[in-house]
Amino acid sequence: MPDRQRNWAYYLAHLHAKYEMPAVLLVVCDNRNTAAWASETVDFGPPEWPSLTLRPLVLGPDDVPVVDDPVQARRDIPLTVLSAVLHRREPQADAILKVLADALKGLEARDPDTATIFVELTSQGLGESPAAKAWRALMTDLSFFTSPISEEIREEGRAKGKAEDILLLLDGREVHVSAADRDRITSCRDLDTLNLWFTRAITATSAAEVFAEE
Repeated sequence: MPDRQRNWAYYLAHLHAKYEMPAVLLVVCDNRNTAAWASETVDFGPPEWPSLTLRPLVLGPDDVPVVDDPVQARRDIPLTVLSAVLHRREPQADAILKVLADALKGLEARDPDTATIFVELTSQGLGESPAAKAWRALMTDLSFFTSPISEEIREEGRAKGKAEDILLLLDGREVHVSAADRDRITSCRDLDTLNLWFTRAITATSAAEVFAEE
């Protein structure tokens, strides 16, 4: 069974045990083949009596429509952001981004903080795809990328990504990481500290070595 599905099951069980609230695994993926794989139901335990079933909720290109109508984009900006991210490698990407940019210009006048959040979510979701360059060009005339809120969100996104990289690296090397240690990694927002932990995780044989004091 792929490590990722085992990790997903662990994270869900941990969240449920820690917060005593039902958790849903949401997978957002712009690749149709990967989305189909992620949608599979996975049983854990003996085949005769599975004790745990993993059922992700998957959003892929076939699950979210292409939003290229200005009226619809203004009416539902979150859906338009998802549409842009999930169709970022398709020919319709430019049309989606244009109506999204126009919708965010209107939102900026009413609620600049929320508009900035949607801009950052879109930027992170587009990643390094060709659509990301088109998105930056559309945002050139706006003030989103220079606002303090924008930089704070961007910094937080980088920290979360680095924390996930550390956990994936340790899990891949089969280094045991307790729930408390996972919380320590995922709650850290200092990039210098996370980069140090990542470097140590490459060779560490225990979580203690990752957190060792200088």
